[in-house]
Amino acid sequence: MNKDRRLPTASAPRRLPRRTVLKAGGLTALAVPAATAPAFASSLVSPRDEAPDTVYDVIVIGAGYAGVTAARELRAKGLRPLILEARDRIGGRTFTSTFLDQQIEVGAQWIGPTQPLINAELKRYGIGTLSGTPPTRLIMPSGGGFKEFPPDEVDARYGDLMNRLFEGAQDLFPRPTDPLYRKDLVAAADGLSLRDLLDRLRLSADDESWLSGTTAGYSGGSSATGAYTALAQWWSLAGYNVAGYEAVMSQRLSGGMTGLLQAMLNDAGATLRLNSPVVSVADDGGKVKVTVRSGQVYQARAVVVAVPVNVWKSISFRPGLPKVHQAATTQGVGVPYSGKLWMQVSGLSDRVAARGAEGSPFTTLLSQANVTDGQLMVGFNSLPVLDGADTGAVQDAVRKFLPDVRVLQVLAHDWGKDPYSQGGWALRRPGQLIAQLPAIQQPQGRVSFASGDIATGWVGFVEGAIESGLRAAQQVLKMTKGARSLTAS
Repeated sequence: MNKDRRLPTASAPRRLPRRTVLKAGGLTALAVPAATAPAFASSLVSPRDEAPDTVYDVIVIGAGYAGVTAARELRAKGLRPLILEARDRIGGRTFTSTFLDQQIEVGAQWIGPTQPLINAELKRYGIGTLSGTPPTRLIMPSGGGFKEFPPDEVDARYGDLMNRLFEGAQDLFPRPTDPLYRKDLVAAADGLSLRDLLDRLRLSADDESWLSGTTAGYSGGSSATGAYTALAQWWSLAGYNVAGYEAVMSQRLSGGMTGLLQAMLNDAGATLRLNSPVVSVADDGGKVKVTVRSGQVYQARAVVVAVPVNVWKSISFRPGLPKVHQAATTQGVGVPYSGKLWMQVSGLSDRVAARGAEGSPFTTLLSQANVTDGQLMVGFNSLPVLDGADTGAVQDAVRKFLPDVRVLQVLAHDWGKDPYSQGGWALRRPGQLIAQLPAIQQPQGRVSFASGDIATGWVGFVEGAIESGLRAAQQVLKMTKGARSLTAS
């Protein structure tokens, strides 16, 4: 029996434990509202969702990690925050759910030891991490098709290719959390795409296919749209080596990504309004008015816009956005094509990790767990776009890697089509690092911006979202210092 379930709500990165090929493309971030969202998603809401107040000290737009971090920090300093969330759940581009009685992440999932902020949050709330089981079979591109390779060969060959791709990254980013420290060198490299680097390496067809699945997958479809500096900074943040790069996606959270976020939200003590998409933000210099789709108007001394950069263009700002912000939301920072498909399959007993080349139906395909009547797998798709509602098309795509496997059920989400993300995880395009930082991180009037898309360090990761939320909170504290509270009687 074939069944399809589409989640109009989330899709994020995922990866395999220890081996590089397992890396599932570093997808990190996103989630969307779900038409058929599992009960687990909507059961996690804010501790304060009571009624009608319309005046607050600060309004946070977006209940993802950036927004909730900012709200918690501001509450700790005595401000009264309101969080407006467009979806019927918290999480933004993170979304913990269930499929086949298994806990899954429809959005961002993996963290690593070189991400100090999220690890500090785990320690603060006493939340542990889990590691996956390594695959026993590795399938890689070969001769225009796909072939199984010994794990040791994959490790050595893929590792060598990655080292070649990122040769010189340490010169570009000697201080990877300060990406403009060597602005002279970065400026010369920032216009290069990942495709430019692949072409410069002059690899054999097979070797290029091993790398292009990574570069195209991270870029959300085409290696030509992802900036070399974006991936090189990730490589640098991870320690300039394959082992560190792999480790970035080596752990998942006990209780899921939504569980940690809920703990942070409980701490924030903020009022939360779900199903409240913001349509306009008007700053008159003394206060800010925020209007939601229903027509309800809220006001505060300051606002934190904590939605993805790609979504800024869907909100009317008065005065208008600064030029750097306008350019970013028009061009896009979240990758344009990022589908995540969870599948129940039969005919597979081994744990498999498969990687596609650029243009393959899956950039990564991973075994996740044994379930009744088969195995749970997850696949990541960019271009050509794979329709998760078409089980036959998914079946054909899987069989390019695993000819004997049958797809029984599919749960899919396409982040690019989600109105509240309008794209997947963030990966800067050529030229955007120099063009955007640090201006895109600066507030305009009484409006501050927070998103993992504009982080200084781990752009596109939950780590980056937390960093950005902390910075936005400090900006709001500065702009409201000494101002009279609008909520005072």
